[in-house]
Amino acid sequence: MSGIFAPGLLQGQSWLVTGGGTGIGKATAELAASLGARVVIASRKLENVEPAAREISDAAAAAGGSCSAVTCDIREPEQVEGMVDAVLERHDGALDVLINNAGGQFPSPALSMSVNGFNAVIRNNLSGTFYVTQAVAKKVMVPGGKGGAIVNVIANIYRGFAGMAHTGAARAGVDNLTKSLAVEWAAHKIRVNAVAPGIIMTSGMKQYPPELVRQSRKTIPFKRLGSAEEVAEPIVFLASPGASYISGETLYVDGAARLWGDLFPIPDPKDE
Repeated sequence: MSGIFAPGLLQGQSWLVTGGGTGIGKATAELAASLGARVVIASRKLENVEPAAREISDAAAAAGGSCSAVTCDIREPEQVEGMVDAVLERHDGALDVLINNAGGQFPSPALSMSVNGFNAVIRNNLSGTFYVTQAVAKKVMVPGGKGGAIVNVIANIYRGFAGMAHTGAARAGVDNLTKSLAVEWAAHKIRVNAVAPGIIMTSGMKQYPPELVRQSRKTIPFKRLGSAEEVAEPIVFLASPGASYISGETLYVDGAARLWGDLFPIPDPKDE
């Protein structure tokens, strides 16, 4: 458990973390459960989240936290509705915090990107995030006036996202959605924030060439990649009572990489 949060801070709270089986999502679920939250983690396949749910529950039992798993393809609104209903059924109609962490992308220059590839990433990272967010708001956070906290996990889009324009466009959309909903839903006591991780060493990094990963370290002022736990801490903070007057913000967790360094090589036409 983190040393910066009071034990039992999230006691009795109900959390939903999409994409919670690995990486940042799992680290966030672990931390929330260790502080007493009842957490549901979601993924497209149950086998991707059930082992993590058991591990998190066992570790958090002494703190009063728990974790269970549910399946959902966030690109499908009907499945999203079912996922939210399942969480409400397990937690007596309560859902206090939503962490929109599910997503996916692949490296590709824009000129080589297929229409299907572009649309798949937009559906997953932008449309899916909206489907889940709207369903949670309509089903539980707005009715009754209790409100809640939503944290969207996006990416370092501060200077664009050369080499991954599809996810850059999608994550920028979520960044703006965060700001829009923070204003629209403030009257409903719903806080909406985002966390923008830089290059984080998780299992998802395996899809990238090792040379690209090595090169990426040179573009970070800290000269190292971040860890999933270093992203989970700010996520939990923004969802916690300690951030009760913060909404519409995007917090970058990137070792200052957004301010310095260039990862995507720009070819010189004169050399071609």
